Amino acid sequence: MNRTTSQKRPWLAVLLAILATGLGHLYLRRWRRALGWLAASFVVTALFVDPTAADAFVTGNGGFADAVVVAPLFLVIGLSILDAYLLAHSQRVPSAVDPDTAESIPCPHCGKELDSDLEFCQWCTEPIDNSDRDRLEEGNDQ
Repeated sequence: MNRTTSQKRPWLAVLLAILATGLGHLYLRRWRRALGWLAASFVVTALFVDPTAADAFVTGNGGFADAVVVAPLFLVIGLSILDAYLLAHSQRVPSAVDPDTAESIPCPHCGKELDSDLEFCQWCTEPIDNSDRDRLEEGNDQ
């Protein structure tokens, strides 16, 4: 199983895109896309949505016919949400080490897991020399 680490979470980008068109893209630091989706929603509203029908839909006085009139706007919003999700998902970077298969070496001083790149224990700050590391690795092989 390939585990991933990401600074940007797709579910949060989707949630923000649902709250406001372009907000999910702002979270992903895609400024032009955010402005593009916001402009697209304004253009579609101005060209294809009747203002009186939109007011009736917002106030709840309209029925199914008003929902159909507002459908082009919802289409643009839905595509914006989908784009934010796909963009956030494509930015996820696979991690170099799979924690399920990585062997852990305990610290001889405190017993917590050591980072193999460090020359000391990140938990108790005691130095780990090569003889301690070799002895611990031999103990894990048995």
